[in-house]
Amino acid sequence: MLRLTLQGLRARWVTFTGSFVALALGVGLIAATGLALAATFEAPHRGPERFAEAPVVVRASDTLRVATPIGERTQRLADPRAVPDSLAAELARIGRTVEDRTFPVSFTDASLGGRAEGADGGGAREGDGAVGHPWSVAAATPYRLTAGRAPAAPGEIVVAVAPRSQSRADDGVEVGDRVRVVTPAGAGSRTVVGTVGATDFETAVFFTDAEAAQLSPRIDALVVHSDAAAVRRAVRATGTDTGTGTGAGFEVLTGDERRAADPDPDRDSEALVAVNALLGTAAGITCFVSVFVVASTFAFAVAQRRREFGLLRTAGATARQIRRTVFAEAVLVAVPASAFGCLLGVLGAPPLAAWMADSGIAPSWFAIGDQTWPLHTAFWTGLCVAMASVLTSSWRAGRIKPTEALREAAVDNRAMPPSRWLLGALVLLAGLGLLAWSLATDPGEALKRKTYITRPMLLIVGFALYAPVLVPPLVGLVTWLPARLPGATGLLARENAATGVRRTAAVAAPVLITVALAASLLGTTATINQAKATEAAAQTTADYVVAAPGEDGALPAPFVTRVRGIPGTDVSASRTTAVTVLEEGVALVRSEARAVDPADLVAVSRLPVASGRVADLDDGGIVVNEEWRTHTVGQRVRVWLGDGREATLRIVAVLRTGTGSNGVYVTPRNAPGATVDRVDVKLRDGADAAAVDTALREAGRATETTVLTKAAWTALSHPRSSESTRLGMLLILGIALLYTGIALANTLVMATSDRVGDLAVLRLTGATGPQVLRLVAAEALVVVAVGSLLGAAVAGLNLLGVRGALALLSVPSPLVVPWGSVGAMVAASAVLAVLAAVVPALTALRTRPVALAGTRE
Repeated sequence: MLRLTLQGLRARWVTFTGSFVALALGVGLIAATGLALAATFEAPHRGPERFAEAPVVVRASDTLRVATPIGERTQRLADPRAVPDSLAAELARIGRTVEDRTFPVSFTDASLGGRAEGADGGGAREGDGAVGHPWSVAAATPYRLTAGRAPAAPGEIVVAVAPRSQSRADDGVEVGDRVRVVTPAGAGSRTVVGTVGATDFETAVFFTDAEAAQLSPRIDALVVHSDAAAVRRAVRATGTDTGTGTGAGFEVLTGDERRAADPDPDRDSEALVAVNALLGTAAGITCFVSVFVVASTFAFAVAQRRREFGLLRTAGATARQIRRTVFAEAVLVAVPASAFGCLLGVLGAPPLAAWMADSGIAPSWFAIGDQTWPLHTAFWTGLCVAMASVLTSSWRAGRIKPTEALREAAVDNRAMPPSRWLLGALVLLAGLGLLAWSLATDPGEALKRKTYITRPMLLIVGFALYAPVLVPPLVGLVTWLPARLPGATGLLARENAATGVRRTAAVAAPVLITVALAASLLGTTATINQAKATEAAAQTTADYVVAAPGEDGALPAPFVTRVRGIPGTDVSASRTTAVTVLEEGVALVRSEARAVDPADLVAVSRLPVASGRVADLDDGGIVVNEEWRTHTVGQRVRVWLGDGREATLRIVAVLRTGTGSNGVYVTPRNAPGATVDRVDVKLRDGADAAAVDTALREAGRATETTVLTKAAWTALSHPRSSESTRLGMLLILGIALLYTGIALANTLVMATSDRVGDLAVLRLTGATGPQVLRLVAAEALVVVAVGSLLGAAVAGLNLLGVRGALALLSVPSPLVVPWGSVGAMVAASAVLAVLAAVVPALTALRTRPVALAGTRE
């Protein structure tokens, strides 16, 4: 049998080469994404950065710690407390102290090089995300002067990273430049008197100590030049140290502990969490696509040989020998293909990691490690899938009687076996049942990425299992008109596609995956984004919305004051904060919240209230949503506020869940550390719209604040698909679709090469070479159309599930179908299919028809 196996490999080298390519590429993709995923499991160790030169740092803890029956639970605080003046004074008695303050700063490009201010006053800011500090704290940090001197008077600054300027030949500023800077006190021109080296953990701007204290009175941290033990005793004496139990106190940091005082000290691990989630999704989809395509390809390769198996059975081969031959061939192909795929993964993983780092999806230091388990996983996955995919086909081939196999070799006219009917029904019921269960119990679950990514997979498998039943009617539908046109091309394309069900299903499988995944993921994302935009627009009745740039930005206080003074308007100034609740006694759950004046909020909003009244919000109350475990009006709930203080608040109103953006509301007194970052302005009845618009624009120009109408704000803020999100989706779909495109071409080459005898018979019956090529191209287009229809059905079911979830969540929003993207993918598949079918057919036509007519017999 080994000799027969080797002869089979040599005789059908095109078929086995196709199987080798499909498996090697599939294993390569699994290995590459697995290696990238493994690199996200551990962040690099970093020592203290900002306070690397500080002997002791005292600051308020930014971590909430709560003791529970199963151990201490922690959660990050949104607004850590300031260091109180009393503690600062006490520490100053035991050693020299330096007060550190951190406040948002941004540059405008208006005055660099003497340029005039922009007409709208709220133009794009350069340096958004920069922070201001007092100069005296620079000695405890890595910042050292590279040019100029320290700031000595109000209006003087030292910059670490210069704002970009289109009027200069370089991208930086020089000592002596006048720049326009936006601070919490407003916008103003300042003189650059010095520069320091840039760092990768923040963009710093240094002011004099006195001016920094005016701009940000609160003390965020203290650098203490004294013995750490003495500092701890002083902190304990004031009763503010962090101890066991509940709450958040103050920390005394030395050595590597000073890392906790760095800006976003967990940014490396947090960045890897996001990359891990992305690569986990990509790996899951890649594994699914690879397994699906490899199984389809190997099963098709076995199905192509039914006539050969019939001849072997006629010659006396037993069913067991047939199965053993098929398995031996699969092993001879799968082992080297899996090994080569692992090599491809090793070679492809570093460029993948480099692209992710360059595009901003991953941190700049992200690189592939030395883990080997992804290679073992990929190798054995490929081998097991290859063996499993030939199991059913070889079993059926061994069971068929010799004469029955010969009779059925040319036409796939057998009904689906009961096992396939049952398996297909189970998979489809699982996919549809999970969707129905989600809609009935938790509609919001259908809007989560892991849900709308995994659900199409079940439907794809289900439709693929029913392909032998679905292909004939779909072929008839697609070819209904072409078959009635003059000429035999349309009729022959229909009959060939309908009778070769296994060939049609195998070639259509990559197209099915391409269309189903692309339409489902892109359509679901676009639909949810549109729903969020619709929801946000419906919830505000304001005519203007002004939001601070960046996640931690703040609106200048002068702007807020001027806007509040505009006659004929209702103004709501709100702050971003968070509240934390202990659910079931063991889980700390943080919810984003906004601190608002309830009367102002009611005047400019139309919130989706399920029960209660938002107007009843006071310092002892809270507005929650239906996702909270406790959400009954009148009940009291124990929470921890953004600064770590514990409070028991009364629920005054409950909001509907919506798309998940309906957060929590508290009063400003319950968010003392939060700054105003959004202002909603609504015109009262009879107000002069032109005068209000002029006053708002003037306030914006004076403080370099962007003023947007409600429509402009909605368009800018929703959808919120960031560049990294877009690139992440491109990565997920790109890897899968690239592989399915190659698999489509590979399967068509296998199918067309196997039909050289049929093409030769057409030539002998009088068909010309161009006519044969047109027939081959028409068959390829028919198969692409069938796969597209199956994929569209899967995507349609998935999108209807999302639409149903939005309806149950009371979010009216239309379905958004990415017709352009899906159409482009179908067109690309059609072009690729035609080329992959025509090129081997053209090669076969160069040989005399008589020499090819009986080659497969």
